[in-house]
Amino acid sequence: MNFQENLKKLGLKLPEAKAPVGNYVATKISGKMLFVSGQISIDEKGELIKGKVGKDLDVDSGYNAAKRCALSIISQIMNTCDNDLTKIKSCIKLTGFVNSTDDFTDQPKVINGASDLIASVFGDAGMHTRAAVSVNSLPLGVAVEVDAIFELN
Repeated sequence: MNFQENLKKLGLKLPEAKAPVGNYVATKISGKMLFVSGQISIDEKGELIKGKVGKDLDVDSGYNAAKRCALSIISQIMNTCDNDLTKIKSCIKLTGFVNSTDDFTDQPKVINGASDLIASVFGDAGMHTRAAVSVNSLPLGVAVEVDAIFELN
């Protein structure tokens, strides 16, 4: 399966791989594992998707914010792998953080946005383990942040 062809077939446009704004790296390879730092929800125009899910955003808006995080994860992978997704063997794990109200309990439905996108691009190799966690706040007030671990060929 050609993952880059899947991107085109799905009509997905990757955002620019953003450089870290702190004392860390966007990605790190250890052995055959590729770790991608948390990617925050940024829309097609490059603007932050902010707010609390369950108050400012509904589940569908959160789902779309998580999809945007997954696109940024793929951008970081492309940047690290010299624009060659054939270097990816599989997605191991996604961890999704949802800035949500105290009574919101649909974090998994929100993080499905990231999971569904990764699975649609990488097929069976995109099936991963996952955590979907509620948080009180996220950097810059964003709605969603997702990090990832991939295995390299």
